Amino acid sequence: MMVQPVTADLSSGSTKPQGDSGPAKSLRDNPAPDRGAPSAVQDDQEQMQRKPRNLLRRHPLLSAVAALLIVIVLAAAARWYVASLAYESTDDAYIDARAVSISSQVSGAIIDVPVNDNEIIDTSGVLARIDDRDYLASLNQAKAQVDQANASIVNYKAQIDEQQAHIGQAAQQVDISEAALTFAKQQYARYQTLAQRDSGTVEQAQQDFSNLQQAQATLLANQAALEAAKKQVSVIEAQIQGAQGQLEQARASQQQAETNLSRTTITAPAAGRVTKLTAARGAYAQVGQALMIFVPREMWVTANFKETQLTEMRPGQPVNVTIDAYPGRTFAAHVDSIQDGSGTVFSLLPAENATGNFVKVVQRIPVKIVFDRPPDVYIGMGMSVEPTVKVR
Repeated sequence: MMVQPVTADLSSGSTKPQGDSGPAKSLRDNPAPDRGAPSAVQDDQEQMQRKPRNLLRRHPLLSAVAALLIVIVLAAAARWYVASLAYESTDDAYIDARAVSISSQVSGAIIDVPVNDNEIIDTSGVLARIDDRDYLASLNQAKAQVDQANASIVNYKAQIDEQQAHIGQAAQQVDISEAALTFAKQQYARYQTLAQRDSGTVEQAQQDFSNLQQAQATLLANQAALEAAKKQVSVIEAQIQGAQGQLEQARASQQQAETNLSRTTITAPAAGRVTKLTAARGAYAQVGQALMIFVPREMWVTANFKETQLTEMRPGQPVNVTIDAYPGRTFAAHVDSIQDGSGTVFSLLPAENATGNFVKVVQRIPVKIVFDRPPDVYIGMGMSVEPTVKVR
C-alpha cells in the first residue's frame, strides 16, 4: 500500500494531498450547487431592470426630457378636462327654418309660373300669376257702385239746400201772417170801440172779425208749412245717411275686389328658395291649393340638449357650430332662446306618466341657436350640425 505525500500550504495553514484523482477530483471540479444562491432567470430579470436605470444614469438629459414630456401631457390632459367643463355640445341638432306653403287665395287659371325648382327669389318676387279678367270686372263694378253712391249723396245734399230755401220762404210767410194777424187784431179792436160808441156799423165790425180769423188761420197754415219744411230736411238727412251706408258698402266691395285682383299675382313673402314646385301654366288653382313650398333664407339651428346640460345655459352665450357637410369649418352663433318644455310635451302623442308604467328618461329640450352672420355656404333645412355652447 502506497502512501501519497501530503504537502502543506503554509500560507493557509491547511494540508492537501497531492496527486488526487478519480471521484474526489470530480467533486472538487464540479461542486454541488448552493440552494440559497440566485438562479439564472433571476439574474436575467435583475439585469433587465438594471439596464433602464443604467441607461437613465448614462443619459440624464434624456431622463429630463422624458419627465418634461410626461408633465406636459398630464398638464394638457388636466387643462382639456377643465376646459371641457365649460362647454356643452350635442349631435342631436339640425338646420331649421319656417317653411311656407304657398297657396292660391283666389281661384282661377294659372297663366304664368316665372320660377323654377330650387330657384332663389328675393322679397316680393313673382311666383305665379292667375287669370285676373274676372276680378278686374268685379273691381270696375264696385267702382261704379261707389260713384253711384257718391252721386246719391250729392243729390240729397242739393235737396237739403233746396229745402232750406223752402224753409226760409215758409218762415217769411209766417212773418207776413203774423203781421197781418196783428193788423187784424188792431182793426178789430178799433171797430169794436166804435161799435160801442155807436160810431160804426155792425157790418164793419163783423168784417173786421172775419179778417182777424182769416189772419189767424193763415198764420197757423204758414207755421205748419214751416214745420213740414223743417221735417223734410230730417227726411233728406236720413236718406243721406242711407246713401253713405251704401257708399261704405260699395267701398268695401271695391276694396275686396282690389284685394282679390292683387291676389292674382302671387309673390314671395320673403327672400328664400322655391322647393316642391307643383304649379304649372294652364292648371286651375283652387282656393287654398298648395302650389309650392317656400323656404326663407333666414335659418337657425335647433339643438336638442339633455336637460342635465341646461344648468348654466343662458340666451346670448356664444356657440361654435360645425356642419357635417363642411368638416373642419366652424360658424359663430349664439343662443337665442330655450323652449319652455321638452320635445315630448309638444309631440302629437305626449307621454302619459300617470299610467303606472313610468320609466325615468333624460328629456331633450330644444334650444334655438342663431348664426351671428349668415353662413357663406349652402345650408338647407334638416342638415346635421353639432353646436358647442360656452356656458362658463
